[in-house]
Amino acid sequence: MMTKSEMAQAIRSGKCLWSAGCHDVLSAKLVEKAGFDVLLTSGFGISASLLGQPDVEVYSMTENLGVVRNVSNAVQIPVIADADTGYGNAINVMRTVREFEQAGAAAMIIEDQVMPKRCPAVASRLELIPVEEGVSKIRAAVAARRDPDTLIVGRTDADTKEESIRRARAYADAGADMIQPISAGYASLDDLRDLREACGVPLSLQIMRWLESDLSGDEIESVAGIAHFPLVSLLSATRAMESALTRVRNARTTRALDQGDQTSLNDFKHFIGFPEVERLQEEFMKDIA
Repeated sequence: MMTKSEMAQAIRSGKCLWSAGCHDVLSAKLVEKAGFDVLLTSGFGISASLLGQPDVEVYSMTENLGVVRNVSNAVQIPVIADADTGYGNAINVMRTVREFEQAGAAAMIIEDQVMPKRCPAVASRLELIPVEEGVSKIRAAVAARRDPDTLIVGRTDADTKEESIRRARAYADAGADMIQPISAGYASLDDLRDLREACGVPLSLQIMRWLESDLSGDEIESVAGIAHFPLVSLLSATRAMESALTRVRNARTTRALDQGDQTSLNDFKHFIGFPEVERLQEEFMKDIA
């Protein structure tokens, strides 16, 4: 398994790492099992799974931290945390970075929307803070981290290539280790190459919209330092649960499900670690009456 230091070294040396989003510990363990290099705690997914609400920064930093801490304790691959807007101004961002770092995050994504943010995957309109304020947050984040291998990812939600590049340059100059754009500001692989060249640091790309449909894995690797599939686990799980539960409720029997619709209980017990618990009970509790 890749360590935090190895992740930072790989990205800084120009390698592309592959990541998938998780929304809880179970989905994080499945991302790890699938063989991804690193994982992303998705704010979109956390808001949906924890509160059943859209990603408009309704959940608190403490709630987000709880998920990040539990995920970090459960997996061995590096965890990249969606830290939203940093939960305030530059001073708030400093505490945010320290708390997420202590919770086990190997990297944090801090975006330049007005607080409370709205996910660009669903919002029709986004409001950005002035670039100077975005720079102050990145500078504060870099100053606050205790480990230089904790990566600070400056995200810009600017929806034009020109403004996105302007902000990306400023955030990179302020010390951001990576830049994450939203795909709305870009229309081609060449556009992303222009961004990569302009900002001078690796890109963190969320593989959605045209990036998902138009680009090959090799093309993505040519520009990305990290390539995330942020919503695959959440949307796949939602569809699978909705279908299975509807069929069982209508039929009033699990015989309505096909053989491949469910993980067997025995397989799930092994995946979630019951045999190890039983081994530990035997080792430490066998003499208890």
